[in-house]
Amino acid sequence: MPTEHDPDRWALLRFAIIGPLLAAPPPRGELAKAIGALMAKDWTHPVEGTPIRFGFSTLQRWYYAARQAEDPIGVLRRQPREDAGRFRTLSVALIRAIEVQYKAHSGWTVQLHYDNLAVLAEENPALCPLPSYATLRRYMKALGYHRKRRPKRDTPGARLAEQRLDQREVRSYEAEYVHGLWHLDFHHGSRRVLTATGRWVTPLLLCIIDDHSRLICHLQWYLAETTEVLVHGFCQALQKRGLPR
Repeated sequence: MPTEHDPDRWALLRFAIIGPLLAAPPPRGELAKAIGALMAKDWTHPVEGTPIRFGFSTLQRWYYAARQAEDPIGVLRRQPREDAGRFRTLSVALIRAIEVQYKAHSGWTVQLHYDNLAVLAEENPALCPLPSYATLRRYMKALGYHRKRRPKRDTPGARLAEQRLDQREVRSYEAEYVHGLWHLDFHHGSRRVLTATGRWVTPLLLCIIDDHSRLICHLQWYLAETTEVLVHGFCQALQKRGLPR
């Protein structure tokens, strides 16, 4: 599937635009007029297929680059930046400040981190120049500095649970195959219903679901949460889907 950064598609489009100028160079003094005519045309985006236009300086740069190259299509490919994957605008002091601030306030949003770094930069010139918000967001994302939810209770058990989530893989579904494990639970309804005896009761929904496929094996409303009801609903699921492993 083509992507936004497909170099071959962009090279072919650029060569198709300026190719006529290379094949039939305009007379002396007419190059600007010819490029202006190309600038006024709509071209098809090589990936999205939508109309797109290019500026005069861009077309001029393509023309001179292709005219002077032995491989005009190759020189028109999108070249990766030499500093790709690096953050030139982040100084060593600023990187250290980001690390310290995140460790102390991992629950902050990126915007809140950026606002506080701006205040620190006013007090400490070593943190200047401060990069843009987008640069800071990309940097924190690259290092895994994601926003972490604070535990509802600041207790030793809550802190241990948070540490476990950070250091270990926690899977939502444990069964490797379909029909290997079922889950069941009751859900209390949000509205009361009137029974035939004239009594208002809150119904309960029993759901039995397959762990891997998330298939609902059985779903039924009841008026009570008893062992008899549970066995009845579970037997209904067994009759529909068979005995799980």
